[in-house]
Amino acid sequence: MTLPALQTITQEVHSCTLCDLHHSRVKAVPGEGPADAKIVLVGEGPGFHEDRQGRPFVGPSGQFLDELLAMAGLRRADVFITNVVKCRPPQNRDPLPVEVKTCTSTYLFPQIEAIDPRIIVTLGRYSMALFLPGEKISRIHGQPRNVNGRLLVPMMHPAAALHQPQNRPLIEADFRRLPEILAQAEREAASAEPRDDEPPMEQLSLF
Repeated sequence: MTLPALQTITQEVHSCTLCDLHHSRVKAVPGEGPADAKIVLVGEGPGFHEDRQGRPFVGPSGQFLDELLAMAGLRRADVFITNVVKCRPPQNRDPLPVEVKTCTSTYLFPQIEAIDPRIIVTLGRYSMALFLPGEKISRIHGQPRNVNGRLLVPMMHPAAALHQPQNRPLIEADFRRLPEILAQAEREAASAEPRDDEPPMEQLSLF
């Protein structure tokens, strides 16, 4: 847990002028949650309500996200919630590649490193594409993947279920599996820790 690092990132996000999104924002939205969260959820970007309040997922999608977390036996206070970009794109347009690159390299990836979660849950295709480029959310949603030593779980964005009701049972089923996936991540982490009587194994990176 590196709370000072997270606090520094939060302060920097609030005053950030690195891309054009700062011109139209009301409030930047760094993200929120415990510094030792085992699960980090990554959405796309703030919407109207988030831009006004400076908090992630507080509009209709956020209310549904709270319901989904409850289905997984979790509370909002148990997880860290953030977005690919920390400022609302005008008229909720898609974030531009330069905005995504700037925000993720400067803020999102350092947040993940500081928290060091067991699981990253990507909400929607933009956050999924950061870790699994070229994949389709409709094909791999809910399927854990090992990426850079962490379990990554691509999920549909809660807004997708609100706009297209046929998606609701799919995302609800995926969230109900989160406790099982977290337990799997904990077991894998425990088995990877060297015993006192064993020398540490050299880990080879695939990336």
